[in-house]
Amino acid sequence: MTQLAAARNGTVTEAMARVAEREGVEPEFVRQQVADGQAVIPANVGHDSLDPMIIGREFATKVNANIGNSEETSDIEGELEKLHTAVHYGADTVMDLSTGSNLDAIRSANVEHSPVPIGTVPIYEAVKRASDPSEITHELLLDVIEKQAKQGVDYMTIHAGVRMEHLPLTDGRKTGIVSRGGSILAQWIEENGMENPLYTKFEAICEIFREYDVTFSLGDGLRPGCLADAGDDAQFAELDTLGELTRTAWEHDVQVMVEGPGHVPMDQVAGQVERQQEVCDGAPFYVLGPLVTDVAPGYDHITSAIGATEAGRAGAAMLCYVTPKEHLGLPEKSDVRDGLAAYRIAAHAADVANGREGARDWDDALSEARYAFDWREQFDLALDPDRAREYHDQTLPGDNYKEARFCSMCGVEFCSMRIDQDAREDGEMETIEADVDDRTALEESSAAEVNQPPVGTHDEADIPGPDADMPADTEGRADD
Repeated sequence: MTQLAAARNGTVTEAMARVAEREGVEPEFVRQQVADGQAVIPANVGHDSLDPMIIGREFATKVNANIGNSEETSDIEGELEKLHTAVHYGADTVMDLSTGSNLDAIRSANVEHSPVPIGTVPIYEAVKRASDPSEITHELLLDVIEKQAKQGVDYMTIHAGVRMEHLPLTDGRKTGIVSRGGSILAQWIEENGMENPLYTKFEAICEIFREYDVTFSLGDGLRPGCLADAGDDAQFAELDTLGELTRTAWEHDVQVMVEGPGHVPMDQVAGQVERQQEVCDGAPFYVLGPLVTDVAPGYDHITSAIGATEAGRAGAAMLCYVTPKEHLGLPEKSDVRDGLAAYRIAAHAADVANGREGARDWDDALSEARYAFDWREQFDLALDPDRAREYHDQTLPGDNYKEARFCSMCGVEFCSMRIDQDAREDGEMETIEADVDDRTALEESSAAEVNQPPVGTHDEADIPGPDADMPADTEGRADD
């Protein structure tokens, strides 16, 4: 039974109870949100290492990290290191977008070692197994999808909304079709003169997903790849189809979230979120960025985090991170770290702006430590403690400076907080109590598990080292 079916039957599952504990809400509220399709708990019945989480606009804004290999770079050990880095720095879910070799082994290893939901894009493997993208068959697609479901994948991007009738709408675009899955399926449609096989076989896919409780992440294969293409007829025609498919999946008791646009001017972001919520009956919105300007290659974790904050404030439930390597190359470990930092900031800023219960507690706790010159506590509360400590210690490395009432930016003479405290102690202003006992107790926050610093919660001990025996690649070709 899927989480959706259980919720509709009035059952609070173990996963729902765990999610309620993490989010600081009542289990019945979780059940009702899942039953209404307003939230999803991606939890494949075969993902034994999973610690369940929830995605929905009434819960803490979540962040996804994309990892994956290509033919040019990365092996299984490298991908597991990316997985660990992503979870260590606060990813709520991880998508394996591998397109290189050893796909089966990498996927199995990720599922085995991940405490967060794992997502995939099965069209990538189908392309690898076919001699040519145009040779992909309906049977091959269903075979790939079922195999990945059996491996324990929690959610899959299915680009079923790319319809034959939509393709002419992309002709006037500046950047055409920028989604990998969308471009592959558009090529297939053009060369075969047939409707998108993921659309025609959608109900068969629903049956597979229901058996393993895989969540749909309905792909936006016609998303805009630049500001000029945002909000065009192609994008919104696909969105209308995604609304139709959302309701079809719900009829099969399958959970659904819907993917959103990549490049959108900032003044259009909120309107696009609101339109998706209306068209898709409130199904959780999962957005890539969006990037609010096209001029900053190398800094697109920043251009997109700006849009992601606005999207989260408007009701997007999960933000897919963008790294500094976007448009330029395959992210490495440091890029994963930087991308996640930008998106944890975006998600948290959106939660604070939306008045999410307990969200501000983290900010208040760190601010109180800062005013008290409690450097060690400030580092521990930082979104990236290692980075904060590293930057402080570059100029003031000694332990004695962990007790100092200044940092190297202002020095002792010009430190504003020291000046303020001294003035208050001299009776010139009312004293601000900075005693440890009076600070915000973050561990008692109503959103403690989703609102405390996410860094460092992933145990690296179970991640295989470079000398470990790894599973062999079991992928076949289309004619096997």
